[in-house]
Amino acid sequence: MSDAVTVALDVLGGDFAPDVVLDGAAQALEADENLTLLLCGPKEAVEGFAAEHERCEAVFTTQNIEMGEHPVRAVRTKKDSPIVVGCRLVAEGRAQGFFSAGSTGACLSAGTLVIGRIKGIKRPALGQIIPSYGKPTLLIDVGANADCKPEYLLQFAEMGVVYAKRIMGVENPQVGLLNIGAEETKGSAFSVSCHKLLARKLPAFAGNCEGGDLLASAFDVVVCDGFSGNICLKTIEGTAQALFKYMKDAMMSSLATKLGAALVKSKLGELKAKLSPETYGGTPLLGVDGVCIVGHGSSNATAIQNGIAVTAQNIRSHVVDVIAETVHGADVGAAEEGGESADEGTEAKDRV
Repeated sequence: MSDAVTVALDVLGGDFAPDVVLDGAAQALEADENLTLLLCGPKEAVEGFAAEHERCEAVFTTQNIEMGEHPVRAVRTKKDSPIVVGCRLVAEGRAQGFFSAGSTGACLSAGTLVIGRIKGIKRPALGQIIPSYGKPTLLIDVGANADCKPEYLLQFAEMGVVYAKRIMGVENPQVGLLNIGAEETKGSAFSVSCHKLLARKLPAFAGNCEGGDLLASAFDVVVCDGFSGNICLKTIEGTAQALFKYMKDAMMSSLATKLGAALVKSKLGELKAKLSPETYGGTPLLGVDGVCIVGHGSSNATAIQNGIAVTAQNIRSHVVDVIAETVHGADVGAAEEGGESADEGTEAKDRV
């Protein structure tokens, strides 16, 4: 952690903000002596904390984007909210990365409209680390793009490979395409088209990934459209929560099972921590021209600390620069479809 980094932090992001966010910020500053935080939030929330902590700067804001607001509309109308201001600090070069446990949709919109896409990237994508058995797996996209084209998934996969190498430490990542069967002809017409493109353009492509393979560590990166990915992610999270509830009920059902539960309590705690998304710090928005990490809305102080830490790790690992240098540009879509995508070239016009 020798490289000095500056991270913009949304102090109002999350269900328990600002207190939990500031607690996490204090832990992050203590753990990383080369970290500087730009605290984005109302004066009464950030001024005192910044004055009491070294390597902190207060950036006052007067608005806030709530969880239930329409993301794009909120980003356009609430330009003095922590999410928009934090992304603007990245775009202006005052910060190298941004972390928020606030609205995922607003972070996605602000990341795309304020920070802007890396040149040639058609769609930014959210990548979530899944605690597969044996080794973690990056699932991308998990909600940024409900409707996709095959060339989008190629770029998602390429960005996922960069993330797996730089952040997850995988030397030769294997990429799978989420599908309903292992054969290359299985799935919808969209899935078959994606398989053909990935097989032709992506050296790391290892074939289709069935649902049962996702938690079996069969692949390092699994690529899909955001609609399927979000359903898959929420199903995994819901299943894990339900299983722990069933286990708790079973262990509390009698004196004997309660005694047994006491014996394995520490191991169950380790398992719960391993399966928690908070352990992995947050979800990176890959494809924007700056580091942008989105945390879970229910994040506690430890999760906030981990989120800030993974933001700093992305900065120090130069993930954005490597994506810009290695991911296929807009010519991929033109080559596949005979012309530029309709959404290409709109970024400058849409900037907030």
